Amino acid sequence: MDVRTPDPDQPDDPEEPQGVSAPGWLTDIELEQIRHRLPLLYVEAVPVRVDGMGVVTEVGVLLRATATGQMTRTLVSGRVMYGETLRDALFRHLEKDLGPMAFPLLPASPAPFTVAEYFPMPGLTPFSDERQHAVSLVYVVPVTGTCDPRQDALELTWMPPEEAQSDAVAAEMEGGRGTLLRMALASVGRIV
Repeated sequence: MDVRTPDPDQPDDPEEPQGVSAPGWLTDIELEQIRHRLPLLYVEAVPVRVDGMGVVTEVGVLLRATATGQMTRTLVSGRVMYGETLRDALFRHLEKDLGPMAFPLLPASPAPFTVAEYFPMPGLTPFSDERQHAVSLVYVVPVTGTCDPRQDALELTWMPPEEAQSDAVAAEMEGGRGTLLRMALASVGRIV
């Protein structure tokens, strides 16, 4: 099973040539070596739509195809680069996955609603990633604009919170992200 934590094994910036080391970037070889030596830091975002009172009315979930052609659902996510603030990393990955017109409303504080720890050995936490040990800071982020999924996302599905927390949606999510999605909804008072 192909499980990815936060971002794929591709550079986050299409302008950055693969395999070339630049400030803040790792070559494919460096990344592979580091993944086997220490945890990597990621940010993840649950995109939501809110009403005028700030109540979550819809949750956005990305649809992606794995390298083996399996369709999975996931959240906005990616690595934090060396020297990059959490706010900048979160904005970069929201724009990368949802498009430049998504207009995310980043939180005033960079404090996440939870921290998810992914392990290559399943069962230590609800979250797993066969490639690495990763620590992910997770945010619920309202978006107000038009979302046009990019990179390896095929589509963004907006669904009501009741549907987003269903067992059917959780079963389609990779690496335990169904649990993470339910935790996000609980953090905003939308768990049923």
